[in-house]
Amino acid sequence: MGARAAALIGLLAAGALAPSTGSGQAYPTKSIRVIVAFAPGGIADFAARSVSQGLSENLRVPVVVENRPGAGGVIGAEAVAKAAPDGYTVLVTSISHTINPSVTRTLPFDTRRDFAPVILIADAPNILVVHPSVPVTSTEELVEFARARPGRLSYASSGVGTSTHLSGELFKAMAGVDLLHVPYKGGGPAVADLLGGQVQVMFATLPTVLEHIRASRLRGLGVTSARRFPGAPEFPTIAEAGLAGYEVSGWSGMLAPAGTPRAVIERLARETARILREPELKKRFLTQGAEAAVKMPDEFSAFVDSEIVKWKKVVEFSGARAD
Repeated sequence: MGARAAALIGLLAAGALAPSTGSGQAYPTKSIRVIVAFAPGGIADFAARSVSQGLSENLRVPVVVENRPGAGGVIGAEAVAKAAPDGYTVLVTSISHTINPSVTRTLPFDTRRDFAPVILIADAPNILVVHPSVPVTSTEELVEFARARPGRLSYASSGVGTSTHLSGELFKAMAGVDLLHVPYKGGGPAVADLLGGQVQVMFATLPTVLEHIRASRLRGLGVTSARRFPGAPEFPTIAEAGLAGYEVSGWSGMLAPAGTPRAVIERLARETARILREPELKKRFLTQGAEAAVKMPDEFSAFVDSEIVKWKKVVEFSGARAD
């Protein structure tokens, strides 16, 4: 075989392996828009920006992050649900994506039918904290203390239907305790009132309270994840501290519009996974109270399904409504 023939066969083979859009062109051929369903500064935004730079380098096209906050992630998700299913518009969202179907009466999309899960990007546990005036030092002691005082302890959240809210409702259901939910418009005001003693308990995001815990202004009892968080391993999980089976992850992940070609989804997942496995990026995630996490399309899809079922049960127990 001549050199020119061998080169031609090599090019044809490479083309056969390259993902393509509906037009038959190799993917990607133009810029990719990553819509973040939340305002800048949170874990989802950090996750999106952390992987977008690497995706731009790996895919050799611009990858532009656009924040579309509002309605607990619904506004950004709607924009992606209505976008062309060609891999050039994707969504980075959070656990709220699987909570919203249960707490919102009407959504402008179907959470499962209108999206194709691409990859889980990050896991971010909450942490159970109490004001120092509450005389407990463990999850087990808090359960006993609360059982003896039904309805007298209040817990703050960053809003109805958020992970900080439903972490508390899951805790109530599993521990058999009666805590009063006090929703706030964001984590900042909630933590401020917790510090002031206006509320006694919170399932807070780690970055918002870790400094206060280490300064003894708050007391950390346990993280909501299935295993200890590597960025703060001194805190036990709530499960190991007395409530077996308890688990909440404030995850962030990437989804595409339904109908996006499977080859495109797999390319995005594969390239994102490469970025998430870089040691330096893993360290950066830990400083933000999260772990770089990888669940590829099929595993992530099953995870999304399980989260929808899980939070539907918790919402039915709590009666929570965001509208």
